[in-house]
Amino acid sequence: MYTSINSPQKRLSKDAIKVWLISDTITNVIGFLILGVLFYLDYRFSWIEWIEWILIGITGLTIIGAGWSLIRPFLLYKNWRYDVDKEFLQLKSGAINETHQLIPMTKIQSVMTEQGPILRKYGLCSVSVETMGSSHTIPVLPKEVAVELRNQIAQYAKIKEVEQ
Repeated sequence: MYTSINSPQKRLSKDAIKVWLISDTITNVIGFLILGVLFYLDYRFSWIEWIEWILIGITGLTIIGAGWSLIRPFLLYKNWRYDVDKEFLQLKSGAINETHQLIPMTKIQSVMTEQGPILRKYGLCSVSVETMGSSHTIPVLPKEVAVELRNQIAQYAKIKEVEQ
């Protein structure tokens, strides 16, 4: 029997963009610092000439990556959706390659909330769901929403196991 499944509608926290921008900025700064140290060592110890060209190439790619990291959070936020009901957890993401996942409640083995230092600063959490063969994450939700969602998924997953 075919039942219609609506596309997920719930969105992430609006602070997701800030969190992703801060996280990407930290990563980019670390990357540029490492490149700076490598350029200094190349200058100081007069490494073989081709090493300098490789470092220049890596720097170019890092600059392109840094530019992309300024655009990516906006695309992620715009296209990330999730929803939960008694049968499925739905995840939808992707601007270029759209992914729509349906995770049956009967397959969910564990669910947890996670909170790193940047998420904690904004009062946010991520919800992670484990199945037998994979792991799925709903990133950057307000803490209250994340805890409620975690409890709701846990309740639905347990109910489905008992009914079989």
